[in-house]
Amino acid sequence: MKARMKFNKSGSMKFIGHLDVMRYFQKAIRRSDIDVAYSTGYSPHQLLSFASPLGVGLTSDGEYLDIQLNSTKTSKEMIESLNGVMTEEMQVTSFRILPEDSKTSMSLLAAADYLISVKDGYQTIPNFKEKFESFINQKEIKIIKKTKKSEKEVDLKPFIYAYGFTKPEFEEKIGRNLGDTTAGEYKNGIKVYLQLTCGSVNNIKPELVLEAFCQANNWEYNPFAYQIHRIELYTDTNAKKGEINPNGSQTKRNLVPLDQFGEIA
Repeated sequence: MKARMKFNKSGSMKFIGHLDVMRYFQKAIRRSDIDVAYSTGYSPHQLLSFASPLGVGLTSDGEYLDIQLNSTKTSKEMIESLNGVMTEEMQVTSFRILPEDSKTSMSLLAAADYLISVKDGYQTIPNFKEKFESFINQKEIKIIKKTKKSEKEVDLKPFIYAYGFTKPEFEEKIGRNLGDTTAGEYKNGIKVYLQLTCGSVNNIKPELVLEAFCQANNWEYNPFAYQIHRIELYTDTNAKKGEINPNGSQTKRNLVPLDQFGEIA
Protein backbone atom coordinates (compact mmCIF):
# COMPACT_ATOMS: atom_id res chain seq x y z
CA MET A 1 0.00 0.00 0.00
CA LYS A 2 1.44 3.35 -1.06
CA ALA A 3 0.84 6.65 0.72
CA ARG A 4 2.05 10.24 0.46
CA MET A 5 2.33 12.67 3.34
CA LYS A 6 2.93 16.40 3.24
CA PHE A 7 4.79 18.13 6.04
CA ASN A 8 6.23 21.49 7.00
CA LYS A 9 9.62 22.48 8.38
CA SER A 10 10.08 25.66 10.40
CA GLY A 11 11.93 27.31 13.27
CA SER A 12 15.15 25.69 14.45
CA MET A 13 14.39 22.58 12.37
CA LYS A 14 15.58 24.49 9.30
CA PHE A 15 19.13 23.76 10.47
CA ILE A 16 18.58 19.99 10.25
CA GLY A 17 20.03 18.43 7.08
CA HIS A 18 18.24 15.98 4.81
CA LEU A 19 19.82 12.80 6.21
CA ASP A 20 18.82 13.81 9.73
CA VAL A 21 15.28 14.56 8.53
CA MET A 22 15.15 11.05 7.07
CA ARG A 23 16.32 9.52 10.35
CA TYR A 24 13.86 11.72 12.24
CA PHE A 25 10.93 10.35 10.25
CA GLN A 26 12.14 6.77 10.59
CA LYS A 27 12.11 7.16 14.38
CA ALA A 28 8.75 9.00 14.37
CA ILE A 29 7.19 6.24 12.28
CA ARG A 30 8.39 3.59 14.73
CA ARG A 31 7.27 5.57 17.78
CA SER A 32 3.80 6.21 16.33
CA ASP A 33 3.35 2.46 15.76
CA ILE A 34 2.65 2.85 12.04
CA ASP A 35 2.61 -0.45 10.11
CA VAL A 36 5.35 0.55 7.66
CA ALA A 37 6.74 -1.90 5.11
CA TYR A 38 10.43 -2.88 5.20
CA SER A 39 12.78 -4.00 2.47
CA THR A 40 13.94 -7.60 2.44
CA GLY A 41 17.53 -8.75 2.69
CA TYR A 42 20.40 -8.62 5.14
CA SER A 43 19.74 -5.05 6.32
CA PRO A 44 15.99 -4.24 6.17
CA HIS A 45 15.00 -0.57 6.06
CA GLN A 46 11.74 1.36 5.91
CA LEU A 47 10.44 1.87 2.37
CA LEU A 48 10.17 5.64 2.09
CA SER A 49 11.43 8.38 -0.22
CA PHE A 50 11.36 12.18 -0.22
CA ALA A 51 10.28 14.34 -3.14
CA SER A 52 13.12 16.86 -3.02
CA PRO A 53 15.72 17.35 -0.26
CA LEU A 54 15.47 20.80 1.30
CA GLY A 55 18.69 22.75 1.79
CA VAL A 56 19.94 23.56 5.28
CA GLY A 57 18.61 26.92 6.47
CA LEU A 58 15.46 26.80 4.33
CA THR A 59 11.94 26.50 5.74
CA SER A 60 8.94 24.98 4.00
CA ASP A 61 5.20 24.40 3.96
CA GLY A 62 5.39 21.91 1.07
CA GLU A 63 7.63 18.91 1.74
CA TYR A 64 6.57 15.42 0.65
CA LEU A 65 7.35 11.89 1.76
CA ASP A 66 6.21 8.70 0.00
CA ILE A 67 5.89 5.61 2.15
CA GLN A 68 4.99 1.93 1.74
CA LEU A 69 2.58 0.49 4.31
CA ASN A 70 1.30 -2.95 5.20
CA SER A 71 -1.91 -1.46 6.65
CA THR A 72 -3.24 1.97 7.53
CA LYS A 73 -5.63 3.83 9.79
CA THR A 74 -7.68 6.82 8.64
CA SER A 75 -5.76 9.83 7.32
CA LYS A 76 -6.76 11.84 10.39
CA GLU A 77 -5.50 9.13 12.75
CA MET A 78 -2.23 8.77 10.84
CA ILE A 79 -1.59 12.53 11.00
CA GLU A 80 -2.41 12.66 14.72
CA SER A 81 -0.21 9.64 15.46
CA LEU A 82 2.81 11.15 13.72
CA ASN A 83 2.37 14.69 15.02
CA GLY A 84 1.99 13.34 18.55
CA VAL A 85 5.62 12.18 18.52
CA MET A 86 7.07 15.03 16.42
CA THR A 87 8.19 18.54 17.26
CA GLU A 88 5.86 21.46 16.59
CA GLU A 89 8.44 22.80 14.13
CA MET A 90 7.91 19.79 11.84
CA GLN A 91 4.33 18.58 11.44
CA VAL A 92 2.46 16.40 8.97
CA THR A 93 -0.37 18.35 7.29
CA SER A 94 -1.74 15.83 4.77
CA PHE A 95 -1.89 12.05 4.37
CA ARG A 96 -3.28 10.34 1.25
CA ILE A 97 -3.42 6.76 -0.03
CA LEU A 98 -2.03 6.39 -3.56
CA PRO A 99 -2.88 3.93 -6.35
CA GLU A 100 -0.45 1.01 -6.50
CA ASP A 101 0.76 2.04 -9.96
CA SER A 102 1.51 5.63 -8.95
CA LYS A 103 4.99 7.06 -9.49
CA THR A 104 7.13 8.46 -6.70
CA SER A 105 6.85 12.16 -5.94
CA MET A 106 10.55 12.54 -6.79
CA SER A 107 9.98 11.33 -10.36
CA LEU A 108 6.91 13.56 -10.78
CA LEU A 109 8.53 16.86 -9.78
CA ALA A 110 8.22 19.71 -12.27
CA ALA A 111 8.13 23.02 -10.37
CA ALA A 112 8.28 24.67 -6.96
CA ASP A 113 7.05 27.91 -5.38
CA TYR A 114 9.35 29.93 -3.13
CA LEU A 115 9.13 33.02 -0.96
CA ILE A 116 12.43 34.89 -0.64
CA SER A 117 12.70 37.52 2.09
CA VAL A 118 15.54 39.87 2.92
CA LYS A 119 16.36 39.48 6.61
CA ASP A 120 16.34 42.46 8.94
CA GLY A 121 19.74 44.00 9.61
CA TYR A 122 21.24 43.11 6.24
CA GLN A 123 22.00 45.55 3.46
CA THR A 124 20.67 44.68 0.06
CA ILE A 125 20.48 46.17 -3.41
CA PRO A 126 18.85 49.64 -3.36
CA ASN A 127 15.48 49.82 -5.15
CA PHE A 128 15.25 46.02 -4.87
CA LYS A 129 11.81 45.66 -6.47
CA GLU A 130 12.49 47.83 -9.53
CA LYS A 131 15.88 46.26 -10.19
CA PHE A 132 14.62 42.70 -9.71
CA GLU A 133 11.77 43.31 -12.14
CA SER A 134 14.23 44.69 -14.71
CA PHE A 135 16.52 41.72 -14.11
CA ILE A 136 13.79 39.10 -14.46
CA ASN A 137 12.45 40.63 -17.70
CA GLN A 138 15.74 40.29 -19.57
CA LYS A 139 15.78 38.09 -22.66
CA GLU A 140 18.55 35.98 -21.14
CA ILE A 141 19.80 35.43 -17.60
CA LYS A 142 23.20 33.75 -17.88
CA ILE A 143 25.16 32.36 -14.92
CA ILE A 144 27.70 29.63 -14.25
CA LYS A 145 25.97 26.69 -12.57
CA LYS A 146 28.36 24.55 -10.54
CA THR A 147 27.85 20.90 -9.63
CA LYS A 148 30.06 18.43 -7.77
CA LYS A 149 31.55 17.19 -11.05
CA SER A 150 31.47 20.17 -13.41
CA GLU A 151 30.32 23.68 -14.12
CA LYS A 152 28.54 25.14 -17.13
CA GLU A 153 26.87 28.33 -18.24
CA VAL A 154 23.07 28.17 -18.16
CA ASP A 155 20.29 30.55 -19.13
CA LEU A 156 17.89 30.76 -16.18
CA LYS A 157 15.20 32.65 -18.09
CA PRO A 158 13.25 29.59 -19.43
CA PHE A 159 13.17 28.03 -15.98
CA ILE A 160 11.66 30.99 -14.11
CA TYR A 161 7.93 30.38 -14.58
CA ALA A 162 6.47 33.24 -12.52
CA TYR A 163 7.35 35.95 -10.01
CA GLY A 164 5.57 38.49 -7.83
CA PHE A 165 6.23 40.95 -5.03
CA THR A 166 2.95 40.41 -3.18
CA LYS A 167 1.04 37.22 -2.47
CA PRO A 168 -2.12 38.27 -4.38
CA GLU A 169 -0.04 39.31 -7.40
CA PHE A 170 1.81 35.98 -7.43
CA GLU A 171 -1.38 33.95 -6.90
CA GLU A 172 -2.97 35.66 -9.89
CA LYS A 173 0.02 34.79 -12.09
CA ILE A 174 0.12 31.11 -11.10
CA GLY A 175 -3.66 30.74 -10.95
CA ARG A 176 -3.74 29.25 -7.47
CA ASN A 177 -4.43 30.29 -3.88
CA LEU A 178 -1.37 29.58 -1.74
CA GLY A 179 -3.28 29.60 1.55
CA ASP A 180 -1.78 30.96 4.75
CA THR A 181 1.86 31.51 3.80
CA THR A 182 3.43 33.92 6.26
CA ALA A 183 6.92 32.46 6.76
CA GLY A 184 9.82 34.80 6.15
CA GLU A 185 7.98 38.00 6.97
CA TYR A 186 10.46 40.65 8.10
CA LYS A 187 10.01 44.26 9.10
CA ASN A 188 11.75 45.69 6.04
CA GLY A 189 9.12 44.05 3.82
CA ILE A 190 11.54 43.24 0.99
CA LYS A 191 10.46 39.93 -0.56
CA VAL A 192 9.79 38.20 -3.85
CA TYR A 193 7.80 35.11 -4.82
CA LEU A 194 9.26 32.77 -7.45
CA GLN A 195 8.03 29.71 -9.30
CA LEU A 196 10.98 27.74 -10.67
CA THR A 197 11.51 24.49 -12.49
CA CYS A 198 12.32 21.61 -10.14
CA GLY A 199 13.23 17.97 -10.67
CA SER A 200 15.93 15.56 -11.75
CA VAL A 201 16.35 17.02 -15.26
CA ASN A 202 16.26 20.78 -14.69
CA ASN A 203 16.53 21.82 -11.07
CA ILE A 204 16.98 25.56 -10.52
CA LYS A 205 17.47 26.67 -6.93
CA PRO A 206 16.32 30.13 -5.80
CA GLU A 207 19.84 30.76 -4.47
CA LEU A 208 21.11 30.61 -8.07
CA VAL A 209 18.58 33.23 -9.17
CA LEU A 210 19.58 35.48 -6.27
CA GLU A 211 23.25 35.07 -7.13
CA ALA A 212 22.58 35.99 -10.77
CA PHE A 213 20.55 39.01 -9.64
CA CYS A 214 23.38 40.25 -7.44
CA GLN A 215 25.95 39.74 -10.19
CA ALA A 216 23.80 41.69 -12.65
CA ASN A 217 23.80 44.63 -10.21
CA ASN A 218 27.49 44.37 -9.23
CA TRP A 219 26.50 43.47 -5.70
CA GLU A 220 28.21 40.84 -3.57
CA TYR A 221 25.86 37.93 -2.98
CA ASN A 222 25.46 37.16 0.72
CA PRO A 223 23.47 33.94 1.22
CA PHE A 224 22.91 34.76 4.89
CA ALA A 225 20.99 37.94 3.99
CA TYR A 226 18.03 36.00 2.57
CA GLN A 227 15.49 33.63 4.10
CA ILE A 228 14.12 31.16 1.56
CA HIS A 229 10.80 29.42 2.21
CA ARG A 230 9.48 26.69 -0.07
CA ILE A 231 5.72 26.97 -0.42
CA GLU A 232 4.70 24.08 -2.68
CA LEU A 233 5.93 21.34 -5.04
CA TYR A 234 4.17 20.51 -8.32
CA THR A 235 3.95 17.89 -11.01
CA ASP A 236 3.11 18.73 -14.62
CA THR A 237 0.26 16.60 -15.92
CA ASN A 238 1.06 17.69 -19.50
CA ALA A 239 4.68 16.54 -19.36
CA LYS A 240 3.84 13.03 -20.58
CA LYS A 241 2.31 14.51 -23.74
CA GLY A 242 5.77 15.48 -24.97
CA GLU A 243 4.98 19.12 -25.51
CA ILE A 244 8.62 20.20 -25.24
CA ASN A 245 10.08 23.27 -26.91
CA PRO A 246 13.74 23.54 -28.00
CA ASN A 247 14.95 25.09 -24.72
CA GLY A 248 13.68 22.13 -22.73
CA SER A 249 10.78 23.70 -20.83
CA GLN A 250 7.14 22.76 -21.18
CA THR A 251 5.21 24.89 -23.69
CA LYS A 252 1.89 24.06 -22.04
CA ARG A 253 2.26 23.44 -18.34
CA ASN A 254 -0.52 22.17 -16.12
CA LEU A 255 1.03 22.30 -12.66
CA VAL A 256 -0.78 20.34 -9.92
CA PRO A 257 0.35 20.21 -6.25
CA LEU A 258 1.61 16.76 -5.23
CA ASP A 259 -0.96 16.52 -2.43
CA GLN A 260 -3.82 16.54 -4.95
CA PHE A 261 -3.18 12.91 -5.86
CA GLY A 262 -4.55 9.90 -4.04
CA GLU A 263 -7.47 9.61 -1.64
CA ILE A 264 -8.05 10.54 1.98
CA ALA A 265 -8.34 7.34 4.01
